[in-house]
Amino acid sequence: MVDPLIIERKKLFEHVATHLEGQILSGKLKPGDQLPPERDLQARFGVGRPAIREALISLQKAGLVELTNGARAKVLMPTASHIFTGMAPAVRQMLSTEEGQRSFQGARMFFEVGLAREAARTATQEDLQSLAQALEANRLAIGDRDRFTSTDIAFHFELARIARNLVFVALHDQISEWLKEQRIVTLAADGQEQTAYEAHRAIYDGIVAREPDRAEQAMREHLDQLTTMFWRQRSSHHEVADHDTGDRATGDHNE
Repeated sequence: MVDPLIIERKKLFEHVATHLEGQILSGKLKPGDQLPPERDLQARFGVGRPAIREALISLQKAGLVELTNGARAKVLMPTASHIFTGMAPAVRQMLSTEEGQRSFQGARMFFEVGLAREAARTATQEDLQSLAQALEANRLAIGDRDRFTSTDIAFHFELARIARNLVFVALHDQISEWLKEQRIVTLAADGQEQTAYEAHRAIYDGIVAREPDRAEQAMREHLDQLTTMFWRQRSSHHEVADHDTGDRATGDHNE
């Protein structure tokens, strides 16, 4: 049975958090403003310190305030990354299922295909130079798994940056984090680093040629190949695990 005191405290901290959130969203508390000291908040809301602390932690997780030891909570300027960071628990739950993983792979396809098209239309010479440098770094990293992984992410990041949209940049960062397992599994396949680099080269060529359809198709083929390889590798790993389990069970039975 759940302790009624815990339920009551939860209601109290939610009340405090909702009130303070309303003041922040309405502009009464602006970015850079400090919240009142915890003792003042306790007196204002008629609650104990635990409820105030839980309310502040809740606001911190929402990206609305910054908490520093020994200092009063400070209101933050909202950023796109805070939006997606707050989704992390739900995302992790979705990614625990095959349906959820496939849904995020589809979302990445939709998103990055659009980025490739936009880059082919709007990239400046400086953008193309940065993209070329990212591509070359990716080529030089072939054979070094950790370096290749970081340069792979950096190449795709350049496409998000070219769009000059803070939400796109933040979304790219989160998708890279959410689908980290896919990158680890696919790059473990023989020859996959070379395959991925050549796909990046095809995307780059379409962008430099100012051909959105070509850039889109190259990105689509790249992500299709990654998705196919991921599920093939996953299936292979599961078969090996099942075989090992069966062998152990047979050995135990024979004993």
